[in-house]
Amino acid sequence: MIGQFTAIYTKKGKWYVAYVEEIPGVNTQGRTLAEAKRNLKEALILVLEANRTLAHRTHAKETAKETIEEPISVLVE
Repeated sequence: MIGQFTAIYTKKGKWYVAYVEEIPGVNTQGRTLAEAKRNLKEALILVLEANRTLAHRTHAKETAKETIEEPISVLVE
């Protein structure tokens, strides 16, 4: 899955604080901007994987006739 998100980086003292604007809970920090970028990518992947796992657990409780799974794309300007 490839998605595009907005990363926000702010220098706070000796640290860079980072978060993904579109997904609550995807945030991190790093001593350098490069470290913050690496950490943010890892945090985003972990949150997306966790959300997918939780969604599949919910779907497992429902019958196949009641569940439709398909890709969705949006363009937000």
